[in-house]
Amino acid sequence: MESGLSLSARSMACGLEQAGAVARKLATRLGLWSVGALLGGCATYHALPLPEPGKLPAQLAELRGAPAAGTTLDVATIERLVLLNNPDLRRARAEHKVAQAQMLQAGLLPNPALNGSLGYLISGAGDSTAWTAGISEDIRALVTLAPRRAAAQAAAAQVDASLLWQEWLTVGQARLLVVDLVEGERLAAAQQHSLGLLQQRSERMRQSMADGNHDLATAAPDLAAAADAQAAADDLQRRLLGQRHALNALLGLAPDAVVPMPTRLDLPAPDTTQMHQQIDTLPRRRPDLVALQLGYQAQEATLRAAVLAQFPALSFGYSASQDNSRVRNGGPAISFELPIFDRNQGNIAIAKATRQQLHDEYRDRLNSAHGEIDALLAEQVQARAQLAALQQPLHEAANEATHAEHAWQAGLIDLRSYVDLVAAAQARQSGAIALEQAVLEQQVAIDTLVGAGMPASLPQEVIAP
Repeated sequence: MESGLSLSARSMACGLEQAGAVARKLATRLGLWSVGALLGGCATYHALPLPEPGKLPAQLAELRGAPAAGTTLDVATIERLVLLNNPDLRRARAEHKVAQAQMLQAGLLPNPALNGSLGYLISGAGDSTAWTAGISEDIRALVTLAPRRAAAQAAAAQVDASLLWQEWLTVGQARLLVVDLVEGERLAAAQQHSLGLLQQRSERMRQSMADGNHDLATAAPDLAAAADAQAAADDLQRRLLGQRHALNALLGLAPDAVVPMPTRLDLPAPDTTQMHQQIDTLPRRRPDLVALQLGYQAQEATLRAAVLAQFPALSFGYSASQDNSRVRNGGPAISFELPIFDRNQGNIAIAKATRQQLHDEYRDRLNSAHGEIDALLAEQVQARAQLAALQQPLHEAANEATHAEHAWQAGLIDLRSYVDLVAAAQARQSGAIALEQAVLEQQVAIDTLVGAGMPASLPQEVIAP
């Protein structure tokens, strides 16, 4: 009987041992599967080598969205090409992805924390290995999650609004360069005619001096006039070359690439009623002001998160343990810090000061925008009035130059008088072109500052509520 009981006990012990082995194998496999699943969701590193030095496009046709070859570009086409190909804008658009990644990070829940320990029996009356295990979650991170997520969303929208403003400023810069180039070419053409006549008169005067018919004192005014005209023409050509290079840089073209442009630009009278309507809606239309609003909104959320972070660092979870005598216990586990010295008052003070700084910056930027627009509108009224008053004298000077040419060809006046009249007409024409250029530049600046052509309100994803 005793041997039978002993055999049964041994059989039961073997069965339990086998069951334990199977359980250990199953636990090992489940652990490996869990680790594999966790690793499968992890990101991996891939190298991104820097590019080799490249060449800028040498022809307009190589640009993205380029029109057919030989097409004269209007202002709208140049603006579109700048938006598609400008290198600075391509780099700025990468900030959108960075802001989206930061928003993703801010919206993630904090990971729970696992802890455990083993206490191997070294001596004493125990008969097993002691262990402790627990899991906990950071409660303060959950408390501040919503405002941190709101701050990241507003910051991402601020990046989008700032990018839109940068695009708008780049388009305005392209418009200004087109105005300067078109009007500069007109001025160069006007200068060239009188420059040729002044040089012709200067050469004749030099020949006359060589023949002994005139002395240097008599020839000095003619020689100085030709030298001044040549210097002005050279200065204009240098300026035009720099402006062509600047426009090519905006388009992402090589400096010597040719960009065909119109020969004249329209000068329509501004619609003051529409202009004032656009000024009234400025805070919701101008991207830089919207970006400041979004930055202020993000800082408001940051301040809320800092206030909520006064909540003491608290972790809540469950822990269990076993001692060396196989006595087991388990229950909830809580740990928190005592807010005696650090109640997050430093971060709250920083957040409040930053919010006040953004508040003042928005107020000053809004006031400055209205002041700049009002000043430009007043200056343009004056410039347009001066341009209108110049039309009659300009017409009379052109007629005088025409009559002088006929009289010179008929031998009624000498070359010196003829060149003086033509130079006077050219000076009036140059003044009119310069004044027209100033009006066009003012109009470009006004359109840029009021956001002319932009929608009445920016899309919801880039505007503050």
